[in-house]
Amino acid sequence: MSSIPVFTMGGEPAGEVEFSDALVEGGAGRQVLQDALVAYRANQRAGTASSKSKSEVAGSNKKPWKQKGTGRARAGYRQSPVWRGGSVAFGPRPRSYRKQMNRKASRLAFRMALREQLQGGGIQVIDEVKIEAPRTGHVAAILKSLGVTGKVLLVVDTMDMNLALASRNLADAEVVEAKDLHTYQLVRYPRILITRDGLAALEARLKKHDSSEGRS
Repeated sequence: MSSIPVFTMGGEPAGEVEFSDALVEGGAGRQVLQDALVAYRANQRAGTASSKSKSEVAGSNKKPWKQKGTGRARAGYRQSPVWRGGSVAFGPRPRSYRKQMNRKASRLAFRMALREQLQGGGIQVIDEVKIEAPRTGHVAAILKSLGVTGKVLLVVDTMDMNLALASRNLADAEVVEAKDLHTYQLVRYPRILITRDGLAALEARLKKHDSSEGRS
């Protein structure tokens, strides 16, 4: 068990919380974590980039000039890729970049990313996050009190509408529920703030995964 210090929204110590180290143990190498990150980034790509082939560029099949006798290079059609306004040779076409990853490997990568954050001190537990109005300044004041600068991820148990509205104008901050937290977020953000209830929900999520995979 690891003891993680807990702070209030004002940055004052509020005791400690226990977290089971066994929930984030894993015997695989870092390749599974790399695979999870590559798969996530690939699955975010729309794959809608498209260029026109010579059959799609507007124009007739008329030969621009006769084959011989003009002193100019031979030309068969105006849709040629070497002409301005012509087609694109080997250009992008709509395609899917989606990569599949089995559930067990995905969960292992999640545990590895969480373990690295815990061991590296990137996770900070706060007692709760409550704001009375959806004002960005309230969230900024909380982050300042906790000494948080740069990119930060706030993990909560249940999303509060005031918190969601107040944080969306902060370019370097993101709020997510514990049940929706994914591996890429754990790696992307150097600082992670998690509420006491959010940590309990995350621990319950990991225990559920362990039971479904038959881990001891």
